[in-house]
Amino acid sequence: MNKKGLVIWDERLADKGFILDPDNVFWAILCKGEDGGITIPAQALSLYEKTRDSLDGQMRDFRFNSNLTAVYIDPTDRCNANCPYCYVPAQIRKNGRSMDRKELAFILEKISKYFEGEGRKAVIVFHASEPLLVKDIIFEAIERFSAHFKFGLQTNAILLEKDDVEFLRSQRVGVGISLDSSDPAANDRSRTGNFEKAVRAIEMFNGYEGLNVITTITKFNVTGLTRMVRFLHAKKVPCVLMNPVRLTQKSSHAVRPNEKAMAKYFIEAVNEAIGLSRRTKHRIIIGNFSNIILGIVAPTARRLMCDISPCGGGRCFFTITAAGEMIPCGEFIGLKGFSGGNIFRDSIEDAMGSSPFRKIRSRFVEKIDECKSCAFRNICGAPCPAELHAFGDMFQPSVFCEFYKAVIEYAFRLIAQGQERYCFREEAFNNLEYEYKI
Repeated sequence: MNKKGLVIWDERLADKGFILDPDNVFWAILCKGEDGGITIPAQALSLYEKTRDSLDGQMRDFRFNSNLTAVYIDPTDRCNANCPYCYVPAQIRKNGRSMDRKELAFILEKISKYFEGEGRKAVIVFHASEPLLVKDIIFEAIERFSAHFKFGLQTNAILLEKDDVEFLRSQRVGVGISLDSSDPAANDRSRTGNFEKAVRAIEMFNGYEGLNVITTITKFNVTGLTRMVRFLHAKKVPCVLMNPVRLTQKSSHAVRPNEKAMAKYFIEAVNEAIGLSRRTKHRIIIGNFSNIILGIVAPTARRLMCDISPCGGGRCFFTITAAGEMIPCGEFIGLKGFSGGNIFRDSIEDAMGSSPFRKIRSRFVEKIDECKSCAFRNICGAPCPAELHAFGDMFQPSVFCEFYKAVIEYAFRLIAQGQERYCFREEAFNNLEYEYKI
């Protein structure tokens, strides 16, 4: 690192290298000289000095002053599947409770009042075990509160019927369908028995722009990520999230993928998605990789708040369990000591100011020895505090640190090649504007 705070990095970029300020993610890609070294042009240094204070302020504001925009609601603890990596403990999924329509309406009324006067719709996502076990009260709530909220729904699709798809499309609900593999046998090793139903549901949505497929990467499907991209592209899916399995619960450790293999096959899947998007009329993106690209080209435009520190849990969003407990994120469901209060008796303001929520917001990369000197610290964010707390200490690097480094390095290579536009929905990329440019 030179005296101006810029890191020079030139590995695995062939004839190019880049400079990066880790604090504000100012960057520039530069050509190497004949001797393989990099000289920072005066023009780049001048631009850096001109924009540095502004970018520092933007990043600081994004990290520490972003307001609550979304609430995840778990309307039931129960599930009709038994996935080995689920962050909701099996005992809760088997014997937990479900909300009734009065409880759900009470919660939504309370959230609506919290956001009253802000001039924007907050986001409500029905999540957790399997929300469609109580689909009647969910759909009723979506219809009743459509003027107040934008809604999302995460499901294994086992209970999703044609009429449900039509309703969700008509209400413009964002829908996430969990599917881990294009191979039924591989899928069923990690997501018990939902393959046919999930594929049928994807086909019924027929290219719906609000559809995402969520693929959790495990040792069972890690080699098939590229095939999964091709499969979903043929089904007109616009976006897939390929997330490394969270190891919050001990049961998930048995399906942990090899980290180097995961990086290799994930990058191959991104290449396949880019190739398909360039060659065909249908564009498919890998959403969590798009967020990493955003972390470089437009850091404060990120929407997936796992890749920044402090993370979005207890800050930009929180979760309400079926019993009404307010916790920073769903990953904390099986962990003790992280309730900020109960929605049925406590205020949202009190939860946001509670000790458990403040604890999560106090966890950022500058407090982690291995991360505070890493050039990628404000692109990666060292996720996930719940997972790392389960490992004994949330103030440590990500479980998959080397995976994130490899993927971020690859993202810079793509940017150097000018291929970043194929990692976004076309409209979203066209809406980006230059803050600085040489």
